[in-house]
Amino acid sequence: MTETFGFLLSDTSRLLRKRFDERARQHGATRAQWKALLGISRHEGINQGGLAELLEVEPITLCRLVDRMEEAGLVERRRDPKDRRAWRLYLTPRARPVLDELHATADELMAQALRGISGEQTDMMIDLLHRIRDNLDPADTQEASNG
Repeated sequence: MTETFGFLLSDTSRLLRKRFDERARQHGATRAQWKALLGISRHEGINQGGLAELLEVEPITLCRLVDRMEEAGLVERRRDPKDRRAWRLYLTPRARPVLDELHATADELMAQALRGISGEQTDMMIDLLHRIRDNLDPADTQEASNG
């Protein structure tokens, strides 16, 4: 297989996910739990549907994940005062140390991944990846086709 840009980007992403999963398991977490905890921490009080959309997973998949995290004492569901059918999600105090551990794990992994790459090169790579993502963003594509 030729190492095209797309292949290298995809393979690097796969390896980052795989290595993070291995390290997260040592802390008793999964990447899915990490993403959910991170999403809730950034949007405390988000409803389950909103979090499912944010994480790009089906609501039933997220519901099962939240069930497990609730049983582990990491999140709590609270009724939405404006919609009796909806639940709002909040982190418990027990989740904070888990998030801290996972942040440290992610930092260690990135340090390993970027070993031998200068700060200037890292900044340039980040800038280029932002541009590529922006070029592929459906909102930008829509504007371009309408303009």
